[in-house]
Amino acid sequence: MKALKMAVLSSVLCVSVPVFADDRPGHYEGEPAETLEQAVANFSEYNRRLEAILGQGELSSRDLHEVHQLTYTLENALEKLREEMEDLAEVLEEVHLASENADPETVKSKGRDYLETSRQVIR
Repeated sequence: MKALKMAVLSSVLCVSVPVFADDRPGHYEGEPAETLEQAVANFSEYNRRLEAILGQGELSSRDLHEVHQLTYTLENALEKLREEMEDLAEVLEEVHLASENADPETVKSKGRDYLETSRQVIR
């Protein structure tokens, strides 16, 4: 009889574990960051939102849920910014090498490309 009770209890626990696992907060995709302009806008806006929540003092469970949601948008923005900054570094390297090699046309052309992108991030 004891073995039967243990078998039933084990079966119930095995079936219940997936239910308990679903108690995690939901996962969201966040706002997209398909362009550098969109990434910068989302990064600024969602940082303001995070700052406002953190400035409240004690955080409620609703606040924590809101932070959880907005971090997805921030992660998307940061990923796009990282990609864009890698590309920007390559363009700046082209400007650097062209300046070393006395190539004014490349310096002007790639320098303009560099400034156009970098000004979208910092003015």
